[in-house]
Amino acid sequence: MLETLRITEIFFSLQGETRTVGLPTVFVRLTGCPLRCQYCDTAYAFSGGEIVTLDTILQQVAAYRPGYVCVTGGEPLAQPNCIALLTRLCDAGYEVSLETSGALDVSMVDPRVSKVLDLKTPGSDEVQRNRYENLRWLTCNDQVKFVICSREDYDWAVSKLIEHDLASRVGEVLFSPSHQQLDSRALADWIVADNLPVRLQLQLHKILWNDEPGH
Repeated sequence: MLETLRITEIFFSLQGETRTVGLPTVFVRLTGCPLRCQYCDTAYAFSGGEIVTLDTILQQVAAYRPGYVCVTGGEPLAQPNCIALLTRLCDAGYEVSLETSGALDVSMVDPRVSKVLDLKTPGSDEVQRNRYENLRWLTCNDQVKFVICSREDYDWAVSKLIEHDLASRVGEVLFSPSHQQLDSRALADWIVADNLPVRLQLQLHKILWNDEPGH
């Protein structure tokens, strides 16, 4: 039986976030997510989509001749065959990243993949879904992201940064202001005032294209 995944879209754009921000990247957006973060900007990927074989996905990705591929969602790991897709993308020679909520087990993800694990803040309304045992599987190839909605979220994120020694555990710790909820300059000022070992992350795709489809 052919391995398949339910796909919402495959498109070529600039990476808007993470350590490869600004680089041309193919995005493979899988359908479905068990979380309902209040700031989610991809609710259109919760349902629908198209059943596609892994072979077809690899062919569509290759047509763009990319260096970078980002597997995103939804929550990609909600579909078991996501693991096989990640490995096949790595085998094909791409630099591969996975955007995951951190609510599902990441232990089987190919170590060549840069896991971008989103630790959910209280302001997300999904903080109880954090699977902290995932942190043991993170390396310097991986990244941890916090979407900050308020000063309370910031203080919570700082406490997790310290508690789990994230700055030495992973390659990047990213603090991102929740779009239209927290002023980015305020977050920048807090990071500087506390001299945090984190990277301020702004969503380039929203600045350039205002979240238009296909970007």
